[in-house]
Amino acid sequence: MAKISTRSFFDLLIHIGIIIALLAAFFLAFFFVYLPFTTNHGQTITVPDVTRLSLDEMQNLLDDRDLRYEVSDCTFVSGAQPLTVIQQYPRANSKVKEGRKIYVTITKRVAPMVQMPNLVSLTLRSAQLNLKSLDLVSGPPIYVPDVAKNSVLRQLYNGKEITAGTPIPKGAQIDLEVGDGLGSTMFEIPNVVGLPLDEAEAAIRGSNLKVGTKISVEDPEKEVGTVVRQRPEARSGERIRVGETMDLWIVGPIEPDQ
Repeated sequence: MAKISTRSFFDLLIHIGIIIALLAAFFLAFFFVYLPFTTNHGQTITVPDVTRLSLDEMQNLLDDRDLRYEVSDCTFVSGAQPLTVIQQYPRANSKVKEGRKIYVTITKRVAPMVQMPNLVSLTLRSAQLNLKSLDLVSGPPIYVPDVAKNSVLRQLYNGKEITAGTPIPKGAQIDLEVGDGLGSTMFEIPNVVGLPLDEAEAAIRGSNLKVGTKISVEDPEKEVGTVVRQRPEARSGERIRVGETMDLWIVGPIEPDQ
């Protein structure tokens, strides 16, 4: 067996240096030759964007890039196709190693059910917010003659009236019949010319009409506050619909509405 000569302190230092050099060479070879060869060190794959893809499309795309996937969550999204990817981690364009697992969130195959709320008599805005909170879709409002302006009169699903409490899938479209504020009843136009303003307004509102624009005019022959003209005029045969507006011309200054 060969012996290492250490007859001098200098020889000992040389041998120690040789051992350190060999160890350094070993570690360098391990980290820069062996590990890269066995783990593909430095070789990365760009993560593709798989959002909005179906489950099958995503699987094929990841297989082509030697990546794996795992469904981490399944949720419902109104308007989205079932079994579609809506989120992923790592994000698109991230750099990962071969075989890395991509975690995805997909939409549910079947929409969960909710109970239909009672929207009748609510304002259109309130009804729409109520539907949105339940992941239901509000269709274009259907205006029908009724003095209850913007008030929900009926709630419809697939063209048929649906009662409160009926189970309905999330994402379903609900159509709302809403009053247009006018109604359908037609009658002769009331004549308020010559009346004091307060009496004219009472007569208009008592006929289920609305007081529109009030215009100040000068007429020295008429008492201040008298209505001298109206629009539409109360002509023979002329008719007006419930909820419509009448404009008035009044003698003298007009006090603002309280």
